[in-house]
Amino acid sequence: MSTPLSTTNPSLRIGPHAVQPPVVLAPMAGITNAPFRTLCREFSGGKGLFVSEMITTRALVERNDKTMQLIRFDASEKPRSIQLYGVDPATVGKAVRMIAEEDLADHIDLNFGCPVPKVTRKGGGSALPYKRNLLRSILREAVAGAGDLPVTMKMRKGIDDDHLTYLDAGRIAVEEGVTAIALHGRTAAQHYGGTADWEAIARLKEHVPEIPVLGNGDIWSAEDALRMVRETGCDGVVVGRGCLGRPWLFADLVAAFEGRAQDLARPALREVADVMVRHATLLGEWIGDEARGVIDFRKHVAWYLKGFAVGSEMRKRLAVTSSLAQLRAGLDELDLDQPWPTGADGPRGRTSGNNRVVLPDGWLKDPYDCAGVTEDAELDTSGG
Repeated sequence: MSTPLSTTNPSLRIGPHAVQPPVVLAPMAGITNAPFRTLCREFSGGKGLFVSEMITTRALVERNDKTMQLIRFDASEKPRSIQLYGVDPATVGKAVRMIAEEDLADHIDLNFGCPVPKVTRKGGGSALPYKRNLLRSILREAVAGAGDLPVTMKMRKGIDDDHLTYLDAGRIAVEEGVTAIALHGRTAAQHYGGTADWEAIARLKEHVPEIPVLGNGDIWSAEDALRMVRETGCDGVVVGRGCLGRPWLFADLVAAFEGRAQDLARPALREVADVMVRHATLLGEWIGDEARGVIDFRKHVAWYLKGFAVGSEMRKRLAVTSSLAQLRAGLDELDLDQPWPTGADGPRGRTSGNNRVVLPDGWLKDPYDCAGVTEDAELDTSGG
């Protein structure tokens, strides 16, 4: 039996919120909506912290219909956690004040880690911390507008290996009153390729001992999470791609951190199929249309079935279903008695790497000058 880390590590605190075990669901565009958060939270027994998908500050301030749906939380979600993306300090400040004044959430996380071109070409996401003064201005506005709500941030190591920013960004965050920092141990150029640099997480923890540091990157199993904490000294873990098609990973994480490594979930295909149908059902209820819910669920099919003996034709059929009856009928044709397959715990999701980071013209000329960044850089849509 493993030693429970909770006996040697204090409970992770995000402002007034105790997060024990110290496990956080990473915000993922198009994935971590209310239905998926519900599944993960059910498997965890309500333990941990579950963050919304990315909400753009401009869309929130403008009360965009899709965005207002994305920030709807189930009554059982405590604390309610919203991740915001923004580039303009004034717009970020307005969005944070709106959340605080209208009681829309209990915790605000700021996105400085997204590497996708539509975000970095505007100077946002993982491109933004290179502009130190801009980062400081955004954090200052956010913390001031949040009142009693804790503000955290998620970031990457930097733009590429020649433009690392995480240590400077960490120090700025401490100085501006950020409550905790999550570091994905990759650069923007790496996207999701290669291996996450856990040593960078350890260096950041040493650099900013004043606040909690959470580690993110290559946590595919509960043992990976325990190992990250042991090797880096981080205060908690943020799990993203490792839970795609595996919301029960949060049951594993709770068991492992509490010293019950023997209780790890290894569902047979029958149990997996039941979770798939429930996931699709929750999506339909959330969207308000069964067919649209099943269609939105299609992207999850391959993740759930990874490692199981399911023929390519059946995989294709399941990936084009448009009703719960079709989905259930297709799943019932499978050999549902298949046990959890060996090797199904590994990497899933996007793995591309060594990408050219798309940046605004002249972005790298001066790490402090941010005169070219205006509210026009703000995206007007949220989520995936």
